[in-house]
Amino acid sequence: MPETEVVWPPSLWAAVTPPGPDLPSLRGEEVADVAVVGAGFTGLSTALHLRRAGVDAAVVEAAEPGWGASGRNNGQVIPTLSRPDPEDIVRRHGAAGERLVHLLRDSASILFDLVREEGIEAEAEQNGWIQPVHSPGRMKIAERRVRQWSAVGADVELLDHAATRELLGSDAWHGGWLNRTGGHINPLALARGLTRSVLRAGGRVFARSPVTALEREGDRWVLRTENGKLSARALVLATNAYSLEFTKEVRPDIARQVVPVLSWQMATEPVTDNLRGTIIPGRQAMSDTHGELWFARYDARNRLVTGGALAAPFNRAGRLKPYVADRLRGIWPQLGEMRFTHVWNGYVGMTRDFLPRIHRVGPDAFAWAGCNGRAVALSVALGRELAAAARGVDPETLALPFSDPRPVPFHGLARRLAPPLALLAYRRRDARELA
Repeated sequence: MPETEVVWPPSLWAAVTPPGPDLPSLRGEEVADVAVVGAGFTGLSTALHLRRAGVDAAVVEAAEPGWGASGRNNGQVIPTLSRPDPEDIVRRHGAAGERLVHLLRDSASILFDLVREEGIEAEAEQNGWIQPVHSPGRMKIAERRVRQWSAVGADVELLDHAATRELLGSDAWHGGWLNRTGGHINPLALARGLTRSVLRAGGRVFARSPVTALEREGDRWVLRTENGKLSARALVLATNAYSLEFTKEVRPDIARQVVPVLSWQMATEPVTDNLRGTIIPGRQAMSDTHGELWFARYDARNRLVTGGALAAPFNRAGRLKPYVADRLRGIWPQLGEMRFTHVWNGYVGMTRDFLPRIHRVGPDAFAWAGCNGRAVALSVALGRELAAAARGVDPETLALPFSDPRPVPFHGLARRLAPPLALLAYRRRDARELA
Protein backbone atom coordinates (compact mmCIF):
# COMPACT_ATOMS: atom_id res chain seq x y z
CA MET A 1 0.00 0.00 0.00
CA PRO A 2 1.13 3.61 -0.47
CA GLU A 3 3.15 5.12 2.33
CA THR A 4 1.17 8.37 2.18
CA GLU A 5 -1.41 9.27 4.84
CA VAL A 6 -3.59 11.04 2.26
CA VAL A 7 -7.11 9.64 1.88
CA TRP A 8 -7.96 9.46 -1.81
CA PRO A 9 -11.72 10.17 -2.17
CA PRO A 10 -13.50 8.78 -5.24
CA SER A 11 -13.50 11.11 -8.22
CA LEU A 12 -16.16 12.05 -10.72
CA TRP A 13 -14.07 10.24 -13.33
CA ALA A 14 -14.10 7.01 -11.33
CA ALA A 15 -17.88 7.26 -11.02
CA VAL A 16 -18.58 7.71 -14.73
CA THR A 17 -15.79 5.78 -16.47
CA PRO A 18 -16.14 2.13 -17.47
CA PRO A 19 -13.63 -0.17 -15.77
CA GLY A 20 -10.26 -0.66 -17.37
CA PRO A 21 -8.98 -3.99 -18.68
CA ASP A 22 -8.25 -6.79 -16.23
CA LEU A 23 -4.47 -6.76 -15.85
CA PRO A 24 -2.05 -9.26 -14.32
CA SER A 25 0.53 -8.40 -11.72
CA LEU A 26 4.19 -9.06 -12.47
CA ARG A 27 5.02 -12.59 -11.40
CA GLY A 28 8.06 -14.64 -12.27
CA GLU A 29 10.59 -13.45 -14.83
CA GLU A 30 9.71 -11.33 -17.86
CA VAL A 31 11.89 -9.92 -20.61
CA ALA A 32 11.21 -6.87 -22.81
CA ASP A 33 13.18 -4.58 -25.05
CA VAL A 34 11.96 -1.52 -23.10
CA ALA A 35 10.65 -1.44 -19.55
CA VAL A 36 8.39 1.46 -18.55
CA VAL A 37 7.70 2.22 -14.89
CA GLY A 38 4.34 3.94 -14.34
CA ALA A 39 1.03 3.52 -16.16
CA GLY A 40 0.03 7.15 -16.24
CA PHE A 41 -0.18 9.25 -19.39
CA THR A 42 3.58 9.31 -19.97
CA GLY A 43 4.21 5.62 -19.43
CA LEU A 44 1.24 4.49 -21.50
CA SER A 45 1.99 6.95 -24.31
CA THR A 46 5.61 5.77 -24.30
CA ALA A 47 4.57 2.12 -24.52
CA LEU A 48 2.02 2.77 -27.25
CA HIS A 49 4.49 4.70 -29.40
CA LEU A 50 7.05 1.93 -28.90
CA ARG A 51 4.58 -0.70 -30.04
CA ARG A 52 3.62 1.41 -33.04
CA ALA A 53 7.30 1.30 -33.98
CA GLY A 54 7.41 -2.48 -33.51
CA VAL A 55 9.39 -2.39 -30.24
CA ASP A 56 8.57 -4.83 -27.44
CA ALA A 57 7.47 -2.81 -24.40
CA ALA A 58 6.25 -3.75 -20.92
CA VAL A 59 4.74 -1.32 -18.39
CA VAL A 60 4.96 -1.94 -14.65
CA GLU A 61 2.44 -0.06 -12.51
CA ALA A 62 2.30 0.06 -8.72
CA ALA A 63 -1.50 0.31 -8.57
CA GLU A 64 -3.77 0.52 -11.64
CA PRO A 65 -3.48 2.64 -14.82
CA GLY A 66 -4.70 6.13 -14.00
CA TRP A 67 -4.56 5.55 -10.23
CA GLY A 68 -2.26 8.54 -9.74
CA ALA A 69 -2.36 12.04 -11.14
CA SER A 70 -3.38 10.86 -14.61
CA GLY A 71 -6.78 9.78 -13.31
CA ARG A 72 -7.35 12.50 -10.71
CA ASN A 73 -6.75 15.80 -12.50
CA ASN A 74 -9.20 18.32 -13.95
CA GLY A 75 -8.72 17.03 -17.49
CA GLN A 76 -7.79 20.36 -19.07
CA VAL A 77 -5.60 19.90 -22.15
CA ILE A 78 -3.31 22.94 -22.12
CA PRO A 79 -0.49 23.28 -24.68
CA THR A 80 1.78 25.52 -22.58
CA LEU A 81 3.73 25.41 -19.34
CA SER A 82 2.21 27.08 -16.28
CA ARG A 83 4.80 29.84 -15.80
CA PRO A 84 7.76 29.71 -18.24
CA ASP A 85 7.09 31.12 -21.70
CA PRO A 86 8.87 30.08 -24.92
CA GLU A 87 11.73 32.54 -24.54
CA ASP A 88 12.31 31.37 -20.94
CA ILE A 89 12.51 27.75 -22.09
CA VAL A 90 14.94 28.52 -24.91
CA ARG A 91 17.06 30.71 -22.64
CA ARG A 92 17.36 27.82 -20.19
CA HIS A 93 17.84 24.91 -22.62
CA GLY A 94 19.05 26.32 -25.96
CA ALA A 95 18.34 24.18 -29.02
CA ALA A 96 16.71 21.43 -26.94
CA GLY A 97 14.49 24.14 -25.45
CA GLU A 98 13.44 25.20 -28.94
CA ARG A 99 12.41 21.63 -29.68
CA LEU A 100 10.50 21.47 -26.39
CA VAL A 101 8.68 24.71 -27.26
CA HIS A 102 7.55 23.19 -30.55
CA LEU A 103 6.45 20.02 -28.76
CA LEU A 104 4.45 22.09 -26.28
CA ARG A 105 2.89 24.05 -29.15
CA ASP A 106 1.69 20.79 -30.69
CA SER A 107 1.05 18.85 -27.47
CA ALA A 108 -2.73 19.25 -27.32
CA SER A 109 -3.12 18.21 -30.95
CA ILE A 110 -0.80 15.24 -30.37
CA LEU A 111 -3.16 14.08 -27.61
CA PHE A 112 -6.41 14.68 -29.49
CA ASP A 113 -5.01 13.11 -32.67
CA LEU A 114 -3.95 10.03 -30.71
CA VAL A 115 -7.42 9.75 -29.16
CA ARG A 116 -9.02 9.91 -32.60
CA GLU A 117 -6.58 7.48 -34.19
CA GLU A 118 -6.98 4.91 -31.41
CA GLY A 119 -10.74 5.36 -31.09
CA ILE A 120 -10.43 6.13 -27.37
CA GLU A 121 -13.72 7.19 -25.78
CA ALA A 122 -12.42 9.84 -23.42
CA GLU A 123 -15.04 12.60 -23.71
CA ALA A 124 -12.49 14.56 -25.75
CA GLU A 125 -13.45 18.11 -26.74
CA GLN A 126 -10.87 20.18 -28.61
CA ASN A 127 -12.74 23.46 -28.26
CA GLY A 128 -9.82 25.57 -27.06
CA TRP A 129 -8.32 26.76 -23.79
CA ILE A 130 -8.75 30.28 -22.40
CA GLN A 131 -6.54 32.00 -19.84
CA PRO A 132 -8.49 35.05 -18.64
CA VAL A 133 -6.68 37.81 -16.76
CA HIS A 134 -7.83 38.72 -13.25
CA SER A 135 -6.24 42.18 -12.88
CA PRO A 136 -5.47 45.02 -15.33
CA GLY A 137 -1.73 44.74 -14.75
CA ARG A 138 -1.73 41.09 -15.74
CA MET A 139 -2.85 41.85 -19.28
CA LYS A 140 0.87 42.18 -19.93
CA ILE A 141 1.13 38.45 -19.32
CA ALA A 142 -1.51 37.71 -21.94
CA GLU A 143 0.13 40.09 -24.42
CA ARG A 144 3.56 38.51 -23.85
CA ARG A 145 2.28 34.97 -24.21
CA VAL A 146 0.34 35.71 -27.39
CA ARG A 147 3.40 37.43 -28.86
CA GLN A 148 5.78 34.60 -27.97
CA TRP A 149 3.50 31.70 -28.90
CA SER A 150 2.47 33.41 -32.14
CA ALA A 151 6.16 33.69 -33.05
CA VAL A 152 6.47 29.88 -32.99
CA GLY A 153 3.29 29.25 -34.94
CA ALA A 154 0.73 28.56 -32.19
CA ASP A 155 -2.94 29.21 -32.95
CA VAL A 156 -3.50 31.89 -30.30
CA GLU A 157 -5.47 35.12 -29.98
CA LEU A 158 -5.39 38.07 -27.57
CA LEU A 159 -8.80 38.77 -26.01
CA ASP A 160 -10.05 42.12 -24.77
CA HIS A 161 -12.65 42.45 -22.03
CA ALA A 162 -15.60 42.21 -24.41
CA ALA A 163 -14.27 39.12 -26.18
CA THR A 164 -13.50 37.42 -22.86
CA ARG A 165 -16.98 38.21 -21.57
CA GLU A 166 -18.53 36.75 -24.73
CA LEU A 167 -16.49 33.52 -24.53
CA LEU A 168 -16.87 32.95 -20.80
CA GLY A 169 -20.19 34.64 -20.06
CA SER A 170 -18.73 36.70 -17.22
CA ASP A 171 -17.45 40.18 -16.42
CA ALA A 172 -15.02 38.79 -13.83
CA TRP A 173 -11.93 39.20 -16.01
CA HIS A 174 -10.21 42.11 -17.76
CA GLY A 175 -9.25 40.20 -20.91
CA GLY A 176 -7.08 37.21 -21.65
CA TRP A 177 -5.94 34.96 -24.45
CA LEU A 178 -7.14 31.90 -26.30
CA ASN A 179 -5.28 28.85 -27.57
CA ARG A 180 -7.57 27.13 -30.07
CA THR A 181 -5.80 23.75 -29.97
CA GLY A 182 -6.52 23.13 -26.28
CA GLY A 183 -9.58 21.58 -24.71
CA HIS A 184 -10.48 18.92 -22.15
CA ILE A 185 -10.93 15.19 -21.66
CA ASN A 186 -11.99 12.63 -19.07
CA PRO A 187 -8.48 11.83 -17.79
CA LEU A 188 -9.25 8.43 -16.27
CA ALA A 189 -11.00 7.35 -19.47
CA LEU A 190 -7.91 8.46 -21.39
CA ALA A 191 -5.61 6.41 -19.14
CA ARG A 192 -7.79 3.31 -19.43
CA GLY A 193 -8.19 3.83 -23.16
CA LEU A 194 -4.45 4.15 -23.65
CA THR A 195 -4.04 0.91 -21.68
CA ARG A 196 -6.38 -0.88 -24.06
CA SER A 197 -4.48 0.56 -27.02
CA VAL A 198 -1.16 -0.69 -25.63
CA LEU A 199 -2.59 -4.17 -25.13
CA ARG A 200 -4.23 -4.18 -28.56
CA ALA A 201 -0.89 -3.22 -30.10
CA GLY A 202 0.81 -6.18 -28.42
CA GLY A 203 2.32 -4.49 -25.39
CA ARG A 204 2.14 -5.71 -21.81
CA VAL A 205 0.89 -3.84 -18.74
CA PHE A 206 1.43 -5.26 -15.26
CA ALA A 207 -0.65 -3.75 -12.44
CA ARG A 208 -0.45 -3.90 -8.62
CA SER A 209 3.32 -4.39 -8.91
CA PRO A 210 5.31 -1.71 -7.11
CA VAL A 211 8.95 -1.70 -8.20
CA THR A 212 11.09 -2.35 -5.13
CA ALA A 213 14.53 -2.33 -6.74
CA LEU A 214 16.15 -1.12 -9.94
CA GLU A 215 19.59 -2.40 -10.93
CA ARG A 216 21.95 -2.50 -13.88
CA GLU A 217 23.10 -6.06 -14.54
CA GLY A 218 25.55 -6.34 -17.41
CA ASP A 219 23.93 -4.62 -20.39
CA ARG A 220 20.36 -4.96 -19.01
CA TRP A 221 18.12 -3.05 -16.67
CA VAL A 222 16.46 -5.25 -14.05
CA LEU A 223 13.29 -4.22 -12.21
CA ARG A 224 12.21 -6.23 -9.20
CA THR A 225 8.80 -6.35 -7.58
CA GLU A 226 7.57 -8.41 -4.64
CA ASN A 227 6.75 -11.38 -6.85
CA GLY A 228 8.50 -10.74 -10.14
CA LYS A 229 11.39 -9.50 -12.19
CA LEU A 230 11.55 -7.68 -15.52
CA SER A 231 14.74 -7.43 -17.58
CA ALA A 232 15.04 -4.91 -20.42
CA ARG A 233 17.58 -3.29 -22.70
CA ALA A 234 16.14 0.21 -22.16
CA LEU A 235 14.23 1.91 -19.37
CA VAL A 236 11.77 4.80 -18.97
CA LEU A 237 10.80 6.04 -15.49
CA ALA A 238 7.47 7.90 -15.55
CA THR A 239 6.08 8.13 -12.01
CA ASN A 240 6.22 11.94 -11.58
CA ALA A 241 4.45 13.23 -8.44
CA TYR A 242 3.74 9.73 -7.10
CA SER A 243 7.36 8.55 -7.16
CA LEU A 244 7.57 8.23 -3.36
CA GLU A 245 4.13 6.75 -2.75
CA PHE A 246 5.14 3.09 -2.81
CA THR A 247 8.92 3.07 -2.31
CA LYS A 248 11.74 5.44 -1.50
CA GLU A 249 14.40 3.18 -3.00
CA VAL A 250 14.00 3.76 -6.76
CA ARG A 251 15.88 6.89 -7.85
CA PRO A 252 14.96 9.09 -4.87
CA ASP A 253 17.13 11.86 -6.35
CA ILE A 254 14.58 12.21 -9.17
CA ALA A 255 11.57 11.90 -6.89
CA ARG A 256 12.83 14.51 -4.43
CA GLN A 257 13.29 17.27 -6.98
CA VAL A 258 9.49 17.47 -7.19
CA VAL A 259 7.21 18.68 -4.39
CA PRO A 260 3.84 16.87 -4.57
CA VAL A 261 1.09 19.45 -4.00
CA LEU A 262 -2.42 18.25 -3.22
CA SER A 263 -4.85 19.62 -5.80
CA TRP A 264 -8.60 19.51 -5.07
CA GLN A 265 -11.13 18.97 -7.86
CA MET A 266 -14.91 19.33 -7.64
CA ALA A 267 -17.92 18.71 -9.87
CA THR A 268 -21.31 20.38 -9.69
CA GLU A 269 -24.66 18.94 -10.55
CA PRO A 270 -25.34 19.23 -14.30
CA VAL A 271 -25.93 22.80 -15.42
CA THR A 272 -29.34 23.29 -17.05
CA ASP A 273 -29.50 23.91 -20.79
CA ASN A 274 -30.74 27.48 -20.46
CA LEU A 275 -27.89 28.38 -18.10
CA ARG A 276 -25.29 26.52 -20.13
CA GLY A 277 -25.79 28.90 -23.03
CA THR A 278 -24.67 31.77 -20.79
CA ILE A 279 -21.71 30.07 -19.06
CA ILE A 280 -18.74 29.16 -21.28
CA PRO A 281 -21.13 28.62 -24.21
CA GLY A 282 -18.35 27.30 -26.45
CA ARG A 283 -17.35 24.70 -23.79
CA GLN A 284 -13.68 25.73 -23.75
CA ALA A 285 -11.43 24.87 -20.83
CA MET A 286 -10.58 27.86 -18.64
CA SER A 287 -7.90 28.54 -16.04
CA ASP A 288 -6.95 32.10 -15.15
CA THR A 289 -3.97 34.10 -13.85
CA HIS A 290 -4.76 34.06 -10.12
CA GLY A 291 -1.97 32.59 -8.04
CA GLU A 292 -4.78 30.73 -6.27
CA LEU A 293 -6.09 29.44 -9.55
CA TRP A 294 -9.68 29.86 -10.74
CA PHE A 295 -10.56 27.19 -13.29
CA ALA A 296 -13.55 25.42 -14.79
CA ARG A 297 -14.71 23.29 -17.70
CA TYR A 298 -17.72 21.17 -18.56
CA ASP A 299 -17.73 17.41 -18.57
CA ALA A 300 -19.78 15.34 -21.01
CA ARG A 301 -22.78 15.45 -18.63
CA ASN A 302 -22.64 19.29 -18.42
CA ARG A 303 -21.27 19.39 -14.90
CA LEU A 304 -18.91 22.25 -14.17
CA VAL A 305 -15.62 20.65 -13.09
CA THR A 306 -13.64 23.11 -11.01
CA GLY A 307 -11.64 23.10 -7.78
CA GLY A 308 -9.78 25.04 -5.16
CA ALA A 309 -7.24 24.97 -2.36
CA LEU A 310 -7.15 25.52 1.40
CA ALA A 311 -4.11 25.99 3.61
CA ALA A 312 -5.35 24.38 6.84
CA PRO A 313 -5.42 20.55 6.65
CA PHE A 314 -8.76 19.85 8.36
CA ASN A 315 -12.17 19.12 6.81
CA ARG A 316 -10.95 20.47 3.50
CA ALA A 317 -13.70 18.93 1.40
CA GLY A 318 -16.40 20.35 3.68
CA ARG A 319 -14.80 23.78 3.77
CA LEU A 320 -14.09 23.87 0.03
CA LYS A 321 -17.71 23.42 -1.02
CA PRO A 322 -19.05 26.80 0.21
CA TYR A 323 -15.76 28.53 -0.60
CA VAL A 324 -15.76 27.45 -4.25
CA ALA A 325 -19.52 27.85 -4.57
CA ASP A 326 -19.18 31.51 -3.56
CA ARG A 327 -16.42 31.91 -6.14
CA LEU A 328 -18.53 30.40 -8.92
CA ARG A 329 -21.51 32.60 -8.02
CA GLY A 330 -19.21 35.62 -8.09
CA ILE A 331 -18.17 34.70 -11.63
CA TRP A 332 -21.59 33.53 -12.84
CA PRO A 333 -24.34 34.91 -10.54
CA GLN A 334 -26.99 33.12 -12.59
CA LEU A 335 -25.83 29.79 -11.12
CA GLY A 336 -27.60 30.53 -7.84
CA GLU A 337 -27.51 27.73 -5.30
CA MET A 338 -25.53 24.72 -6.42
CA ARG A 339 -24.50 21.34 -5.07
CA PHE A 340 -21.18 19.59 -5.53
CA THR A 341 -21.69 15.88 -6.13
CA HIS A 342 -17.99 14.90 -6.15
CA VAL A 343 -14.94 16.31 -4.38
CA TRP A 344 -11.60 14.57 -4.84
CA ASN A 345 -7.89 15.24 -4.92
CA GLY A 346 -4.56 14.22 -6.40
CA TYR A 347 -0.96 15.34 -6.48
CA VAL A 348 0.56 17.87 -8.84
CA GLY A 349 4.35 17.54 -9.17
CA MET A 350 5.84 21.02 -8.74
CA THR A 351 9.44 22.11 -9.36
CA ARG A 352 11.05 25.26 -8.02
CA ASP A 353 11.24 26.97 -11.42
CA PHE A 354 8.05 25.44 -12.88
CA LEU A 355 10.06 23.67 -15.59
CA PRO A 356 9.90 19.90 -16.16
CA ARG A 357 12.93 17.79 -15.34
CA ILE A 358 14.09 15.32 -18.00
CA HIS A 359 17.06 13.04 -17.37
CA ARG A 360 19.35 10.39 -18.75
CA VAL A 361 19.73 7.98 -15.87
CA GLY A 362 22.09 5.51 -17.50
CA PRO A 363 22.63 3.66 -20.78
CA ASP A 364 19.37 3.72 -22.75
CA ALA A 365 17.55 4.92 -19.61
CA PHE A 366 15.44 8.05 -19.28
CA ALA A 367 13.18 9.70 -16.72
CA TRP A 368 11.11 12.79 -16.21
CA ALA A 369 9.17 14.53 -13.44
CA GLY A 370 7.59 17.89 -12.77
CA CYS A 371 4.34 18.48 -14.64
CA ASN A 372 3.63 21.75 -12.77
CA GLY A 373 -0.07 21.56 -13.49
CA ARG A 374 0.29 20.90 -17.22
CA ALA A 375 0.47 17.11 -17.14
CA VAL A 376 -2.23 16.09 -19.58
CA ALA A 377 -0.97 17.39 -22.93
CA LEU A 378 2.69 17.46 -21.93
CA SER A 379 2.77 13.88 -20.62
CA VAL A 380 1.27 12.32 -23.73
CA ALA A 381 3.58 14.32 -26.00
CA LEU A 382 6.67 13.51 -23.93
CA GLY A 383 5.75 9.84 -24.14
CA ARG A 384 6.27 10.03 -27.89
CA GLU A 385 9.71 11.59 -27.42
CA LEU A 386 10.79 9.18 -24.68
CA ALA A 387 9.74 6.25 -26.85
CA ALA A 388 11.96 7.56 -29.64
CA ALA A 389 14.88 7.97 -27.23
CA ALA A 390 14.39 4.42 -25.89
CA ARG A 391 14.41 3.11 -29.47
CA GLY A 392 17.82 4.69 -29.99
CA VAL A 393 16.91 7.87 -31.88
CA ASP A 394 19.58 10.53 -31.36
CA PRO A 395 18.36 12.56 -28.34
CA GLU A 396 19.86 15.68 -29.93
CA THR A 397 16.99 15.54 -32.44
CA LEU A 398 14.29 15.18 -29.76
CA ALA A 399 12.41 17.60 -27.51
CA LEU A 400 14.23 16.33 -24.43
CA PRO A 401 16.26 19.01 -22.64
CA PHE A 402 18.29 16.81 -20.32
CA SER A 403 19.59 17.93 -16.94
CA ASP A 404 21.08 16.32 -13.85
CA PRO A 405 18.70 15.60 -10.96
CA ARG A 406 18.78 18.31 -8.29
CA PRO A 407 16.74 17.24 -5.25
CA VAL A 408 14.97 19.91 -3.23
CA PRO A 409 16.88 20.50 0.04
CA PHE A 410 15.01 19.24 3.11
CA HIS A 411 12.46 17.65 0.83
CA GLY A 412 10.27 16.23 3.59
CA LEU A 413 9.96 19.63 5.24
CA ALA A 414 9.33 21.33 1.91
CA ARG A 415 6.61 18.80 1.12
CA ARG A 416 4.76 19.69 4.33
CA LEU A 417 5.30 23.46 4.46
CA ALA A 418 5.75 24.75 0.91
CA PRO A 419 2.17 24.19 -0.37
CA PRO A 420 0.27 26.07 2.39
CA LEU A 421 2.89 28.85 2.56
CA ALA A 422 2.80 29.28 -1.23
CA LEU A 423 -1.00 29.43 -1.16
CA LEU A 424 -0.97 32.19 1.45
CA ALA A 425 1.62 34.11 -0.59
CA TYR A 426 -0.50 33.76 -3.73
CA ARG A 427 -3.56 35.07 -1.91
CA ARG A 428 -1.68 38.12 -0.65
CA ARG A 429 -0.29 38.83 -4.12
CA ASP A 430 -3.70 38.42 -5.75
CA ALA A 431 -5.31 40.79 -3.23
CA ARG A 432 -2.50 43.34 -3.63
CA GLU A 433 -2.83 43.35 -7.41
CA LEU A 434 -6.60 43.83 -7.28
CA ALA A 435 -6.20 46.62 -4.72
